[in-house]
Amino acid sequence: MKYQTSIETQGTDVPVWPMYINGDWVAGVDDKWGGAVCPSRAETVLARVPSSSSPDVDRAVAAARAAFPAWKAQHFTVRQQALLQIAAAVEAEAEAMAVLTAQDTGNALRTQARPEVSTLIALFRYFAGVAGEFKGSVLPAGDNQLQYTRQEPLGVVGAILPWNSPLMIAAMKIPAALVAGNTLVVKPAEDAPLTILRLAELAAPFLPAGVLNVVTGKGRVVGEAIVQHPDVDKISFTGSSDVGRHVGEVAGARLAHVSLELGGKSPSIVFPSAASADRIEATAAGVLLGMRFTRQGQSCTAGSRLFVHREVYEPFIEELSRQVSALRVGDPLEEDTDMGTIISAKQLASVQEYVEDGKRQAGVRIILDGSDFRGTGATAGGHYVGPTILADVSNDWRIAREEVFGPVLVIIPWSDVDDVVAMANDSHYGLAAFVWSYDLNEALDTAHRIESGWVQVNQGGGQVVGQSYGGYKASGLGREFSVEGAIAGFTQTKQINVKLG
Repeated sequence: MKYQTSIETQGTDVPVWPMYINGDWVAGVDDKWGGAVCPSRAETVLARVPSSSSPDVDRAVAAARAAFPAWKAQHFTVRQQALLQIAAAVEAEAEAMAVLTAQDTGNALRTQARPEVSTLIALFRYFAGVAGEFKGSVLPAGDNQLQYTRQEPLGVVGAILPWNSPLMIAAMKIPAALVAGNTLVVKPAEDAPLTILRLAELAAPFLPAGVLNVVTGKGRVVGEAIVQHPDVDKISFTGSSDVGRHVGEVAGARLAHVSLELGGKSPSIVFPSAASADRIEATAAGVLLGMRFTRQGQSCTAGSRLFVHREVYEPFIEELSRQVSALRVGDPLEEDTDMGTIISAKQLASVQEYVEDGKRQAGVRIILDGSDFRGTGATAGGHYVGPTILADVSNDWRIAREEVFGPVLVIIPWSDVDDVVAMANDSHYGLAAFVWSYDLNEALDTAHRIESGWVQVNQGGGQVVGQSYGGYKASGLGREFSVEGAIAGFTQTKQINVKLG
């Protein structure tokens, strides 16, 4: 692991980890440093990383621009082989990478960190496998014409990553952009930069200098410099809808390509057939999974608005509460931990404020309240919060409309399918949705009527490699995770017409 100790750390014993620009590990030009704090042990600084500025972005973009022509010109099998070698290198270090993920993000090792590393490996291999699909077509235009298209890379891609699942989000962007022939400037989240730096270290032996660059620092400084930079051809951003709007406006003003994967307030609809005596346990487990409790609810796809039919309302709440209550909140590095920590003190305070606001509403029923959960022992002082469930909620309450980004589930009763579809769609978000019914017509009709980019029926798991993933409405623009999304997001079409004879 490339913790660097040769760079001056101003008297601290905390190791430092430089950023990666043009094939070198470097400090920022201002030589300013920030701390990567372990959220489960809030006083522990894992490493110090550069707190960069716009001149650092300039040199990263310049390196990516200089590397682009040669990388673009490679036969696709060269880029394919590089991705396969990176996947193998990550796989060889998978457990260490998972431990670093748990330390860096607070996500539990067993339930989240290891699966996230597995997804990273799988997506590098998937995009390597489809490397030959970034191709054009020939139009039958007659014997005296050759008319064909080329799918050409965009150029320099600025990838701005969030803190909740940095490796998984990086896996959506980095291999897709690389295999299409682009070069990259990646900005990790300020709160969770280490896994992305480690990924760059593992990838470095297999990529020419400048093809992949990682610049650390604050979003309002480094992220903003990337978004505004005239030599960045594409911005691929994952984060909040508010920041996404700003990214879209700034990049759009200079007509840069943009893809945005933003927030969500995803509905999860339970029909009576999914809560029968022989199915209620499995459906509750699926709802629990879809709510992303084991990621502390820090997921834009979390099914955080649960609509349960009145016919099965009380028994379903009882079963769901039983299962959620059994989750163990604790040290992310322990094998029996189901839920880890919130990423930061700021985010923890935000989650707690939402819970207090929800508890103040007239008629609310508190099923579980984990807002006062505290770590103990080695994890005392960590940013912990337990799962929280509020029932008898109205769809117009703030806690039912805004993205909490914490382990907070609200339950809303319904009786009429038209009403529940209207409530599900009464949101400015439209990223994910979950439908629970064993009447096929009922399930599919509901899924087709919901205004979301991704709808799951009778399952609550995460994205599957190869699916087209992205949102409607304020949940974003563009698609990821798939070859179709990568072609649309990381290439542009050139039409060539040739007169023959």
